[in-house]
Amino acid sequence: MNIHSLFDDKADIYAKARPTYPSSLYEWLSGLCASRNVVWDVGCGSGQASADLSQYFDRVEATDVSASQIANAPPYERVRFSVQPAEATGFEDESFDAVCVAQALHWFDYEKFWPEVKRVLKPAGIFAAWGYNWPHVDQSIDHALNESFLSVLNPYWAQQNKLLWDGYKDISLPFQRLDIPDFELKMHWTVYEFFAYLHTWSATRRCMEKVGDDFFMSSFEEISKLWGSGTRRIVSMDFVVIAGRNAA
Repeated sequence: MNIHSLFDDKADIYAKARPTYPSSLYEWLSGLCASRNVVWDVGCGSGQASADLSQYFDRVEATDVSASQIANAPPYERVRFSVQPAEATGFEDESFDAVCVAQALHWFDYEKFWPEVKRVLKPAGIFAAWGYNWPHVDQSIDHALNESFLSVLNPYWAQQNKLLWDGYKDISLPFQRLDIPDFELKMHWTVYEFFAYLHTWSATRRCMEKVGDDFFMSSFEEISKLWGSGTRRIVSMDFVVIAGRNAA
């Protein structure tokens, strides 16, 4: 199976429902850079991180292998979207002050990706990747979600997701590792926004293709009773960041 096809369908939902990242992350990242001329957002999806990066860098090159994701990316000032694989681009050597990967590092072919990053990253440039996985609301909702939803998805996750679940600890960076501050990822969502997010998961799509969407609707009904219609709750997510500096 072509894993990139997992993100082609429902790309319009993906563009609207995925979490945004903390501003403190971008402030920290941009502060590490000697200059803030241009950054590469790799595996950009529909541009959640690209839009934020454009507030800290003069120009953002945002790429994704999925044409459907790029088609659903809104236009942003200082952001140029293009359909390109992470492992082979048309960018010039030593052209980026920073290379960033949001919620996508676990999908790449590292034998080809790392040489490409080192080729296009400036000397002493910054590489950073981040991602999130399991959501937490409260004990009762978390338990109900696990029983009615997460347990159903177990057979449908791609094996690459385990890299993120393990905090990217098994990924070897070819850069000088940097110490990472503590970052929190929290959203204030209604139950509808929460399930729109769950709908974007690749495993959700694969499960629906196999067994239909009854499990999804049943879980939504159960969680809604606990959540409260129209109520906004804090949804926190396990969040991991890894970063390194290129050789000068």
